[in-house]
Amino acid sequence: MIEKLKGIEERYIKLEQLLSDPAVLSDQKKYQAYLIEHGELNKIVPKFREYEGILEELKEAKELLKDDDPEIRAMAKEEIPDLEAKAEEYKSKLNVLLMPKDPRDDKNVLIEIRAGTGGEEAGIFAGDLFRMYSRYTESKNWTMEIIEKNVSSSGGFKEIVTLVKGKGAFSSFKYESGTHRVQRVPETETQGRVHTSAVTVAVLPEAEDVDIDINPADLKIDVFRSSGPGGQSVNTTDSAVRITHIPTGVTATCQDEKSQHKNKAKAMGVLKSRILDAMVREEDAKRAADRKGQVGTGDRSGRIRTYNFPQGRMTDHRIGLTLYRLDNIMEGHIQEIIDELKTYNQAQALKEIA
Repeated sequence: MIEKLKGIEERYIKLEQLLSDPAVLSDQKKYQAYLIEHGELNKIVPKFREYEGILEELKEAKELLKDDDPEIRAMAKEEIPDLEAKAEEYKSKLNVLLMPKDPRDDKNVLIEIRAGTGGEEAGIFAGDLFRMYSRYTESKNWTMEIIEKNVSSSGGFKEIVTLVKGKGAFSSFKYESGTHRVQRVPETETQGRVHTSAVTVAVLPEAEDVDIDINPADLKIDVFRSSGPGGQSVNTTDSAVRITHIPTGVTATCQDEKSQHKNKAKAMGVLKSRILDAMVREEDAKRAADRKGQVGTGDRSGRIRTYNFPQGRMTDHRIGLTLYRLDNIMEGHIQEIIDELKTYNQAQALKEIA
């Protein structure tokens, strides 16, 4: 690990020189690339230098154990356990920083929320999850744009697809993929019985043109009139767009904008993201399952999280995390859950490396 860190430090020093080079300063594209790389290494190098300082202190303390003065030996003996613990702490932090970064982490993210088992109550909870994610997005100063929505008669959503734009959006939302189960008494329930419903969430990094190239000849584009709840027309022109990628059968629809051109651009963005997601999962065994593998079947099994309203409890079944502040969570305060999931996944990755 030390040799790898020394190599990173050398590159860091080289980048500092390059960033003050007039030739680089005159080339904004190159300058920005070096600046981003320097910023990433700046998360590691200062920690490494602190770690080296601790190791040096530990080495000196162990040397003092050989000193003729018993007081100095006693002082060194007292310092060593603290320095060893500190060195181990820094080593763990550096191991995490050296872990291969998911190249998709900084991307914008598409979030697809769909009502599963539970009828209208599932649609209402799909709306609640959308609101929760909206509030979280606001707290991060990111932006959320609705791409496609299918409103249920109860005011919730049968389906809603949104695009969240912000640095690191995918790294936070990627742990939301799966089946979310809700247990509560519906407003229409006269006997006070608790009902169980399910909503599926799929999370995809937004595809960029550099990520995927689609042949226009492979696309089938249909236009139709936008429709609202119950199927009534909300537009007198054929502004809604459905794009089908013929080789894969992947489709994307957008009818949220009044402009056909804007709907087509949004639908194309979703289509590219869905195709890219399928390609990545095909290449990676961990993501090899199709969308059903990511979100389950939409029934009450295969859940990742349960929201129990009578008990005010949220349980994430993947890591055994239970929090009794459900109202707060539904207002978008989900950072603690995301941080716990990140920590767990980092620990699992470190086990695989070891």
